[in-house]
Amino acid sequence: MSIFIDTSAFLALLNKEDHFHQIAKNTWEEINLSEEYLISSNYVIIETISLLQKRFGIEAVRIFDNEVRPVIDIIWIDQTIHHAGMVVVLTTNHRKLSLVDCTSFEILRTLHVEKVFTLDSHFFEQGFNIFPELK
Repeated sequence: MSIFIDTSAFLALLNKEDHFHQIAKNTWEEINLSEEYLISSNYVIIETISLLQKRFGIEAVRIFDNEVRPVIDIIWIDQTIHHAGMVVVLTTNHRKLSLVDCTSFEILRTLHVEKVFTLDSHFFEQGFNIFPELK
């Protein structure tokens, strides 16, 4: 079984000042002890690196690239998934629903992945099982 990992989880995991850091750290440790196959998308990785670099500097990017990213299998967004994500972005007219999220939803549905490590409630709203559970 696969677990998709979202940008929000990566950021909380790497930012000790994040309100959800300890929960994300505990969840990450639990995931790494499991037999779950960890996946994310190249769009999520780009978004994560961009935000880490902007907010915390290149050392945070280095830590992510050396310690976290190697255990994640990256699903590369192709033209079909990108187009499907753009259709959702343009038709929903929802300011906080990003192209990265919409392409993630498409990957999850296409690959029949139900579990998502995220702190973004949009995944729950789309019907996916998210953890940690947001209260």
